[in-house]
Amino acid sequence: MAPSSTSAPSLLLLPAPPLPLDSHSLAAAYRPPLTAVFKRLTSGITTDGTTINGNNDNHSHNSHVLVIAITCPILTGLSPRRKSLNWKAAQSLLARVYTLAAVICDELDIDTSGELGVTSLDPRIVLVDHERHRTYQRNHDGEYEANCTSVLDLAAFASTVHPWRTVFHPSTEAGYELLSAFLAYSEGKQILLQNQLVALEGGITMSISDTPPFAGEDFIQGRDVVCLGGTFDHLHPGHKLLLHATALLMRIPEKDTGAQGVLIVGISGDELLRNKKYAEVLQPWGERAAKVLQFLSTIFNSASSSNAGSSPPTSTHSPDELHATFRDGAVLVRCVNIHDPFGPTISEEAVDAIVVSGETRSGGEAINVKRAERGWKPLEVFEIDVLDAHEAGEVGGGPQADGFASKISSTAIRQRIVQGRSPAQVAGPSQ
Repeated sequence: MAPSSTSAPSLLLLPAPPLPLDSHSLAAAYRPPLTAVFKRLTSGITTDGTTINGNNDNHSHNSHVLVIAITCPILTGLSPRRKSLNWKAAQSLLARVYTLAAVICDELDIDTSGELGVTSLDPRIVLVDHERHRTYQRNHDGEYEANCTSVLDLAAFASTVHPWRTVFHPSTEAGYELLSAFLAYSEGKQILLQNQLVALEGGITMSISDTPPFAGEDFIQGRDVVCLGGTFDHLHPGHKLLLHATALLMRIPEKDTGAQGVLIVGISGDELLRNKKYAEVLQPWGERAAKVLQFLSTIFNSASSSNAGSSPPTSTHSPDELHATFRDGAVLVRCVNIHDPFGPTISEEAVDAIVVSGETRSGGEAINVKRAERGWKPLEVFEIDVLDAHEAGEVGGGPQADGFASKISSTAIRQRIVQGRSPAQVAGPSQ
């Protein structure tokens, strides 16, 4: 794909967050570059002066994908095949940055649904394992090897994930240093012109410690089969966090071994959603499944299929399943049409773990009761953080903060579509 292609996603490279991780210091570091890039991308004008959707005039609405790459040391282990991930810290970081991004989009009245007939923004966060001054070694094929997790190190990310429309970075010493390393590892893999490299206002990052305060027991080995469930209607930051946190639990086998890590996404069937508010604009199951796979294509490092106009190649295993593979076939994602609260978790024994939110914690417990009745091992239950504007320190008390969760709900998105209202005008009940 040519470097000037308007269908490619943009990339924002962010240096490591402050340590210890605190929501106020995180906002000080990341709010300025996030605000600047959101404004630039939704203005409709690119660095070369063309309109951001110049090749998509036949669409009534368009959503530009922005991949936000947070570079920090999140993995441990000397061998690429023996990496462990600090899941608790990783999902917490994702939750806080998604919260910050959602707050900024709300303040700027930026549409993130892609459904309101205007240019919208689709922010997707990826984690990249990196620390300043680290060097990387090529494997025997002369390539930078992907490890056994969904988190690539900087060398593998820069050399394998492309193309990019524009690469943004903070105009700080750490930001320029990160850009230089990224360009060095991407050399020969993609061509980036000078006007595709854009410096943004940098934030203030102050770290008390150079070493993340993670205990050894916080690092976990990946699981072979992981699952989650939800409606995934009009994909929003809460959905993205849930999907990404589940992907982080996976152990990814080496390619060409025939083995696969499996991620099962239970997606509520259309018949289960008939009583939802604003049901007339609910996305049908097939569209919801396709959006899930499109998002996961970014998480599993396939930027070429991450743009708003395309989806990864899929296969239909049965009328109730849509499949896609990533990482050269080492990852299988199964989107399953579920017709009850349990889905494959009580019909397939070989599932290791489930990721839930606070709202669906009781569902995980009910699943394990059913599995115990069958004499099966219980699923390990992992719970994600809540997207909380109060905790993020981004808004004070009162209606704005109280309405934050509802503003990023599927119900609120459907309400805006029906009423043609902007994010700042709606704070309906969450559903």
